[in-house]
Amino acid sequence: MYDNLATLAVFAFVFSVIAGRIERSAVSGPMIFIAFGLVAGPVGFGFLDLTVNSTQLRVIADFTLALVLFIDAANADLSVLRSHAKIPRRMLLIGLPLCIALGVGAGMVIFPSVSLFEICILATMLAATDAALGKAVVTNKAVPARIREGLNAESGLNDGMCVPVLLVFLALATGSAGAEHGDGGMSLALQLVAREIGIGIAVAVVFVMIGIKLIRFCAGRGWITDIWVPIPVVAHGMTANAWAKGIGRRLSQEPVHGL
Repeated sequence: MYDNLATLAVFAFVFSVIAGRIERSAVSGPMIFIAFGLVAGPVGFGFLDLTVNSTQLRVIADFTLALVLFIDAANADLSVLRSHAKIPRRMLLIGLPLCIALGVGAGMVIFPSVSLFEICILATMLAATDAALGKAVVTNKAVPARIREGLNAESGLNDGMCVPVLLVFLALATGSAGAEHGDGGMSLALQLVAREIGIGIAVAVVFVMIGIKLIRFCAGRGWITDIWVPIPVVAHGMTANAWAKGIGRRLSQEPVHGL
């Protein structure tokens, strides 16, 4: 374990001291991390010997994505977004559906043997790919602020907008299983969407209201020191994500009618 920790710590140290230089090159941070994983992992020299099962990997991936999206949202310039809201609005309400539609059309030509709903699932997953690999563009000050903030907002919201669409296509693709129990695929899809989106919205609203009031109350009395200022915000986002996942997991143990 300590060998793995030492290897990761050395890599984190080296990358952190040259991150600014890398951001000004054609190579992005995610490329460096992927390359390091290949070189140091079992496929490469085997410096890292991490034994992680599928459940642990999913939890790590979920928390990583939630933390990245939360930090991006916290760093957004709301004044720029308010002035140029039409850019992310057009990207999400026009560009994203068109991207899914074009993906479906291309999939029907490239994969004629694949069913329509399976192609729709693939197209939705690809359309939700955010601008992580284009982080250098989003953070580059040479790019106009309205474009940077628009791309940042779109990349943070497209995942959430595609989730209900993906659930609908998944339920429709497996609609035959629901039909055996007297329930159609669309009914099953609506139940899944209502459950997943409902839990997320409810938990987010409750935790945001409580968190904002608590942070303002403590900050007004000088209880939050300068060193700890960033921690409550990040911890608040991770707490909300964990509660939403936990509630969703408990409810999923009660099978939706038709599954």
